[in-house]
Amino acid sequence: MSSGLLASLPSFVSFPPPFPLSFLLVPLVLSVGVVVVWFLITHGSIPKTKPSSTIPCLPRLPFLGSLPWLRGGLPPHMLFSQLVHRYGSLFAFYLGPHYTVVVNNHHHAKEVLLQRGRDFAGRPSMVTTSLLTRGGKDIAFADYSPLWKLHRRLVHNSFTLFGEGTSRLQDIVLSSVDSLCVELFSGGRRGFDPMPAVTRAVTNVVCTLVFSATYRPGDAELQEVIQYNDCIVQTITRGGLVDIYPWLKFFPNRSLSKLKDSITVRDRLLTRKLEEHKALLSDGDPCDLLDALLKGQKDSVRGRRSSTLEDDRITDDHVLMTAAEAFGAGVETTSTTLLWILAYLLHHPEVQERVQKELDEQVGSERPVSMSDRGRLPYLDCVINEGMRIRPVSPVLIPHTALTDTSIGGHAVGRGTRVLVNMWSIHHDPRFWDKPDLFTPDRFLDDHGRRVTPSCFLPFGAGPRVCVGESLARLELFLFLSSLLQRMSFKLPDGAPAPNLQGRLGVVLQPLPFKVVVTPRPGWEAGTR
Repeated sequence: MSSGLLASLPSFVSFPPPFPLSFLLVPLVLSVGVVVVWFLITHGSIPKTKPSSTIPCLPRLPFLGSLPWLRGGLPPHMLFSQLVHRYGSLFAFYLGPHYTVVVNNHHHAKEVLLQRGRDFAGRPSMVTTSLLTRGGKDIAFADYSPLWKLHRRLVHNSFTLFGEGTSRLQDIVLSSVDSLCVELFSGGRRGFDPMPAVTRAVTNVVCTLVFSATYRPGDAELQEVIQYNDCIVQTITRGGLVDIYPWLKFFPNRSLSKLKDSITVRDRLLTRKLEEHKALLSDGDPCDLLDALLKGQKDSVRGRRSSTLEDDRITDDHVLMTAAEAFGAGVETTSTTLLWILAYLLHHPEVQERVQKELDEQVGSERPVSMSDRGRLPYLDCVINEGMRIRPVSPVLIPHTALTDTSIGGHAVGRGTRVLVNMWSIHHDPRFWDKPDLFTPDRFLDDHGRRVTPSCFLPFGAGPRVCVGESLARLELFLFLSSLLQRMSFKLPDGAPAPNLQGRLGVVLQPLPFKVVVTPRPGWEAGTR
């Protein structure tokens, strides 16, 4: 879940489209000022300004910052990668008033994420993410603090308490895999878009994991979960301007209103589930993640009885936002990674055949794949890694904030500086990846066929902000992909073009819709065993 549950979510750094009509409601003087500034830009009458930092910086203007120089029509990750040629792999710009440093190589990324991880563990306060998380009561967007560390530890322990490392999580995923296979086979030999079925299957995993609900396709509550999650995904990235200029939240904003409505629906459902779990909570083993979080919450309260301040303890809001984040981080990223890999397999049928040959030799068709098989399936593991490398679902990681005066690559960085890690550039750096634009799973194998993990491969981040659900993410990706390829083959419909690999950037980098034809493999005509 960037892939996966509570993973490195996408950056939410979306450069705004041309100013919306709501800007007309800004006071007249400001509006005139913006027009004048744009006029001066056009006529080159405002000189470039240079910040005091030794890091190369784009030009900037009062109020607008560097926005006029960041409007090339490209998504941020590709724009940043282009700017590397002009400014180097470490450069800065002003996103409105916010001084922001962009990291484009893995050496600097490891310094920010790992070596100086605590220095850069902060998060900026943004309007959209504050709404989404009840003021930072989650893991991904909350600022670094002793309470955040306690909350993160609670989430990690809850995974363990619930069954990470046991067969319980595997059983949940495999049950959803069986349902997905039946749904895919029901498409017959016709071409169809696999995205809805894959999204439903991954959503079902998260629903079962979080609050023990398993749904059939078309179930009303499942549709409600999918709809509110999709609505949040579609609207939150449109908050570019309000996250740069927070005062815009006081003016009419259709996207912000739609986001609030979706959050209301989400919180109503999750609050109902939380209250049900609190009423049934027992001293036995937890049934799901909500149970485990509630038990951990009670234990943390016992351990911190001296504190009566709500700001210093795990509240119901923290539990709710953890559950909400499981959907936000777990569904979109995992399903998108699977769809990207399917898209590349349609471009490279020889890779699909090689994975299936490995599965036939190491597992066979007499039983489903399990996590115990992973060590015998190195090439399949490499296909997953290559999918996460070539199309990282979070091309630019969530912004980090410097909590103290520190440095990157020997350059002084002041407290409060925002730092963006451009994972796209890192995973496509030709100095460290041979022909980085080619889908080549073998790059993760050595000459003896053993797995290797290059130091510049960071799909889950690193350091204090590393993905708390990495092991769960890898479990899901492995079981879904191995099970699908064990049971069926994917090919293009007759006459259909191969999937477009450009993708579109929303909350995550998604493949454009494509169609597949599914054919059962020998021994799996019934879909499941």
